[in-house]
Amino acid sequence: MSRIGKMPIPVPQQVKVSIEGRNIAVQGPNGTLDWKAPPRISVAQEGDSILVRRDGEDKHTKSCHGLTRALVNNMVLGVSRGFFKELEIQGVGFKAAVKGSVIELNLGYSHTISYPIQEGVKVTVTEGTKIRVEGSDKQAVGRVAAEIRAFYPPEPYKGKGVRYKDEQVTRKEGKTVQ
Repeated sequence: MSRIGKMPIPVPQQVKVSIEGRNIAVQGPNGTLDWKAPPRISVAQEGDSILVRRDGEDKHTKSCHGLTRALVNNMVLGVSRGFFKELEIQGVGFKAAVKGSVIELNLGYSHTISYPIQEGVKVTVTEGTKIRVEGSDKQAVGRVAAEIRAFYPPEPYKGKGVRYKDEQVTRKEGKTVQ
């Protein structure tokens, strides 16, 4: 039995869960998320918790058991508390600004980069160099943060670029003149 999969998922008071067959919908103060469980995995609500069970012992079903529990747990946490990622921009003249539903990044290129912010994700910029990505869907928040970081990942010589808040960048020594 999966150690993660067999743990019950606690449901807070402000969260409503509806399960119809394999379709799971979770509604809370931060929005609504829905997902379809894989075959041979059953999800049931008992009291104020959700239980995930598997209907077989084959390798694929076993691998989906813990995954399903983790995804449903992330849905419950997302609609109740939400998720966030923080990014920092380092470099002379590097900055960001939110204009409507687009974040504009000046990252040392000859042009500004316009990145459309997807629905359900909120992006805020403070001090021009600190970006906070937040939303109820953990996967969407992580994807948006990773795509913003991918425009200019931190380089190892001067440390310029977009990095996660607590990311450690290993610096390299430059060429030495002899």
